[in-house]
Amino acid sequence: MPLTVRQFACLSDNYGFLARDEATGRTACIDTPDAAAILAELKALGWGLDFILNTHWHEDHAGGNAEVVAATGAVVVGPAEVTRMAPLDREVRGGDTVMLGETRFDVIETGGHTLGHIAYHDAADAIAFVGDTLFALGCGRMFEGTADQMWTSLQRLAALPDKTTVYCAHEYTAANARFALSVDDDPALKARAAQVFAARERGEPTVPTTIGAEKATNPFLRAPRLAERVGADGGPDYQAFGAVRAAKDNFKG
Repeated sequence: MPLTVRQFACLSDNYGFLARDEATGRTACIDTPDAAAILAELKALGWGLDFILNTHWHEDHAGGNAEVVAATGAVVVGPAEVTRMAPLDREVRGGDTVMLGETRFDVIETGGHTLGHIAYHDAADAIAFVGDTLFALGCGRMFEGTADQMWTSLQRLAALPDKTTVYCAHEYTAANARFALSVDDDPALKARAAQVFAARERGEPTVPTTIGAEKATNPFLRAPRLAERVGADGGPDYQAFGAVRAAKDNFKG
């Protein structure tokens, strides 16, 4: 039976996610950006909570762990770095698996935004929860990692099937689109950006996205093709990526 995902907005621009294995009713929340919002959503749905699956240690991803655990008794799973914010019941890293009832999540190492960042991939349902590594038309800032590490992480995600539905943790897409248009004039990007701007004007979310859509239009996955535009022509692919990331960090549009 499939995995049901409930997405809801919280904080200023975060998304919360509840994932329910329909075969068993076992439920997880992906990160804990807003404990009150998560608990309210669970109550509205009439769901219990079995697991917290953390992607990384930042406050808007693990800061609600203690409150959610106190209210639900959920088991906390995540990378070792989460202990900087809250205790873990099970430490996982790339190559590990997590079972949510009959749903299998493969853990993918995606360091770069933070050193120990991970993603959770449900291959059977073609779903990935990617935290702050990959965004719709964007990627996370490299607060702790290097361009080489982040590029490698993005390539791991890009290697997933194009149909994979990608749940990223923030509604940053309109800002990402404005930057993307400044470095790339691809017609597919222009068409997608127009759709993004229209959706946001209507108050609609632009998450989830897909791996296929990101490979076609995301400037960070297309970085080697944009190397000359960002002054990184001729070097390794990760250097082109680093130049695109630096351009975004300095972008004022």
